[in-house]
This record gives sequence, C-alpha cells and structure tokens, in this order.
Amino acid sequence: MTDNHGMTRFREFRTKLWIFIFLPLMLHPSPLKPDNQNGRVVIRVDTTRPAKALKHVWPYFGFDECNFASSPNAKQLMQTIASANRDPAYIRSHFLLNTGDGTPALKWGSTNAYTEDAGGNPVYDWEIMDQIMDAVVTSGCIPLVEIGFMPQALSIAPEPYQHTYPPDYWAGWAFPPKDYSKWAGLIRAWAAHSRDRYGEIEREWWWELWNEPDIFYWQGTFEEYCRLFDVTEQALHAVLPGAMLGGPHTTGPAHPKAEKFLRDFLEHCLRGKNAVTGETGTRLDFVGFHSKGSTKVVDGHPRMNLGLNLKSNQRGFAVVAGFPEFRNTPIIIGECDPEGMAARSSTVWPANGYRNGSAYAAYEIALMKHTLDLAAQEGVNLRGVLTWAFMFDGKEYFEGFRTLATNGIHKPVLNAFKMLGMLRGKRLALMSSGALGKERIIQEQVLGHPDVDGLAVATEEMVQVLVWNYHDDITPGPDTPVRIEIAGPSDIGGRARIIHYRIDHTHSNAFAKWESMGSPKAPTPAQRAELLAAGELETLGSATYQDVADAKLRLDFDLPRHGVSLIEILWPGSSRD
Repeated sequence: MTDNHGMTRFREFRTKLWIFIFLPLMLHPSPLKPDNQNGRVVIRVDTTRPAKALKHVWPYFGFDECNFASSPNAKQLMQTIASANRDPAYIRSHFLLNTGDGTPALKWGSTNAYTEDAGGNPVYDWEIMDQIMDAVVTSGCIPLVEIGFMPQALSIAPEPYQHTYPPDYWAGWAFPPKDYSKWAGLIRAWAAHSRDRYGEIEREWWWELWNEPDIFYWQGTFEEYCRLFDVTEQALHAVLPGAMLGGPHTTGPAHPKAEKFLRDFLEHCLRGKNAVTGETGTRLDFVGFHSKGSTKVVDGHPRMNLGLNLKSNQRGFAVVAGFPEFRNTPIIIGECDPEGMAARSSTVWPANGYRNGSAYAAYEIALMKHTLDLAAQEGVNLRGVLTWAFMFDGKEYFEGFRTLATNGIHKPVLNAFKMLGMLRGKRLALMSSGALGKERIIQEQVLGHPDVDGLAVATEEMVQVLVWNYHDDITPGPDTPVRIEIAGPSDIGGRARIIHYRIDHTHSNAFAKWESMGSPKAPTPAQRAELLAAGELETLGSATYQDVADAKLRLDFDLPRHGVSLIEILWPGSSRD
C-alpha cells in the first residue's frame, strides 16, 4: 500500500510539474532575439527536454454539396486525404436529408431519403445516400454525419423548398418538422440502415445535428432546436447506443448571438428539461462550433485576418471551459476557415484571392499550431479542426473557390495538409525569434512583421521541424533568412540525413505552374501532366548529409513570404536512412 501510495503521489507531482513548468515553456517559450546579421530568424529545438503527445486535429474536411462526393475527382481526393494521415480522416457535408434528385449545385445537395406516400406514411429511399457514404467509406475516410436538413414532406413550411443561389440562402429545408415522431423514425431508420450496410460504425462514425442553427440555416426558435436535438439523441442512441452525437455547430463565438446560443445549448444539455423524457438534461457526446476569419481588399490586394479566426476559437474554448462538466468533452470546430463562403469565387469576390496560392497553405498550418496552443491554455479537449474546403466538379481550373483541388489538380493548401499528416512523434518545445505569438496575432493581426514560427516533433530516430513565413497581406515580401538549431541526444554522433520539403511560389504549387503556362482554360494533356506533377509535395533539392557535432545540428536557409518548410532530420543509424 505504501509503495502504491508513493507512486500515486509521484505521478501527481510529475503531472503538476508538467502543467506549471514545461507546458508554459511550450505555449509561451522564452523570447529569442533575432540574429542581427541579415535579419535572420533563429529557431531552437531541444530534443532532450520533455515532450508531449501531438494531437492531429487537422484531418477533418467538409463541403456543402454532398452529391459531389461520389464523383471520380472527389473519390480520388478523399483517397489522398486518407493516405496522407495515419489518424482517421473525417468528411462532413450539408444537405444529406434534403428532398431532391441528387443533382448538385452551389450550396445545394439532396438525397431524397424521406418522402411520404398518398396516405402520409414514411417512404425511405437510401440509394443516393448510399452513393455518398460508399464513396466516403471506400476512400478510407470516415463520415462525420451531419443530420440535416428537413425533408420537404416533414417541413412546416414546405414551399418554396429549394433556395436560389445567390442571393437567398434558406427555404423549406431550414424549418422544423411538422411531426417530431416521424423525424425520430427517420433517424432510427437511417442509423439502422447505416449499421446494416457498413458494419461496425458505432465507435467510428460521428454524428451531429444541423448546421449553424443560430442563423438562417434554422428557421425555428432556440427551443425548437433543443427539442429537435433531444428527439434526435433518443432516436440515434436507440439504434446505436455508443454513437457520438454532438452539436450545435453554431457560427463563430466571436459574435455575441452565436456565443449566447452555444452557451444556452450547453446549459440545456446540463440542466434543461428533456423534451422526450421530461427529465433534466440531454446526453451530449461532443461540442461543435464554427470559427472564421475575414478577408477584404486593401490598397488593391487581398488581406486575411488570422487573428479573428484565432479569437473566435479562443472564445469558443472559453465558453466550453466555463462549464466544468464539459471541460473533458471533445470539441470539434466544425468549420474553421479564413472566411465564410467557400462557394463564392474570388473572381467575383477579389478579397478571397488567397485561395489558389501558398498563402492559404501557410495560414492553415499557423492556424493549427496556434489553435492547439489556445486549447491547451484553456484546458479543453480539442478533438478536431475541420477545414470547409473540398472541390467543385465542372468548374474551370483554379476557378477561385475555396477548395483543396481543382479538376483533380492538388492546390498548395492540400500540400500543407500532407505536411501536417507527415508529422510523427511527440511535440517538442520550439522557440523562434520571428514568432509573433498568438496573443499579439489576435490583438494586432499579422500586418507588420510576418509570423515566422514553427512546430517540432520527434521520434527516437527522427526530428521534424515545420516552419512557416505568414503574413495577412497577399502581397510579395522579402525572403526571411532562417537558422534552425537542434540539440540532439548526448550520444548522437555521425552524419544526419536531412530532407527539406517546401511549399512556396515555385515549389508544390500547381497554380504558379498554371499561370506560367498562360492560365489555359483547357490545358492540353501534356500541360495537365505538368500540372499534376506540380501539385505534388516537392523537396527542396535532394537529401543532404551533415555531421552532428557535440549533439548539435544547425541548418540555414531562406524562407519566402507565405512559404512553408518541413525539415526531416534522420539521426545517424536511423532505420529510414
């Protein structure tokens, strides 16, 4: 008993030591001064200091037009996403229960899953739904199933049912059901069909109710949304007791209305009256909210706002942390993007001109790192950060929508996610003299000096350092000289192998290649082959070797504005060398 008690006290001491000493060093590392020579940014990584598990929160993607999922380009894209990540990759989409023939359009989709016969009896048809889910599952991805929107036969306002785009964004599909018992039957039937078709999905698939019910997507009241959630929860868990169901997937908590909706919903789940059981509270398996930055045109060029995106994440975490009962509940930021309209092309909205180039890649990587740190700072359980970007079939090359690929060509932002998926091992403390820090970015944006920062991980055989040079303004800027200093294990000696992956204007950038061709609307087969090659993740030259002296390694290189580097150092004797 004494030994066990002593071991318990030691573990408690070790945990407190990590929280009060080492975690702050990772989130708020001691500042480094820039190297005065050439304005060099110095980045230091010490592999001998305590490391912490790195949460891979990024393999989450979504899109409005659910019917695109079954196209050849979409299947190939999902295969790429799945193969780029060892962790499960999740796919979320809107309109899965909408009435229609399955023809996709901008901000529209349908499956015709629910209709009624002449007698008002439910008729379930899973043919189109199966095409979508088959495509997701066979690609190696996992559905993050958005339960919505309202079938026409169930809507309290069925006419007009389908909205026009633009400018109207809601119609009959956005209203509550006229019969909650029929809605519950639909959810039970859907869950049972999914289980019967796909097997063991109870612990794999995640489910959530609706999208952004605090704005036009939901034309009912807050109380009606809570009732719908209570009914949905009972119906889903009657068939799949272990399934993870979350909500409410409100818009960004930086907006007071959205923050109030999220807070009131959590209060309902804890202490409200359950509309089904009449008892207190409703089961909530994860918390979902959304977060966006903003874009505008300044002096003729697009300007992003990473700080606003981070502020919204911070506010959402703070809301959840304000409920001790939910502090350990998983959080999925169900949409987390530079702005709010994936289907609005930059050709008609020039403020979104960041989408095709490497700035989008640098933004996403910086966003992930700073968001991880904000979650750790608030002490909440961040599970996923979902990027609302996918692809649009039938559009021109580099058409300016917020996408990962265009006509099967990978864009620089997809290569950023490939880099993130390559990270292995535990996270190391990293100090950069060029880092602005999340607090400054939230308060001031990234408008003066760029944010030149990094994320480092290590296994016993390898160190990986991810470095970015990010600025909110989409304008050319000077390259930044960077020096990385790595302290390795004391017994390391010999020659290390170094592989340098790069995204910038001339590497891993199919858009730049397309522009150099004269921006052809219909590339020839030879041009398309070049674009496909340019869309893959590239290395900056061949692998190099460097002696490790006194267990230290130093690397110098220039990092262009909006460039990203992933540097892998394989220690001498690595099995991968």
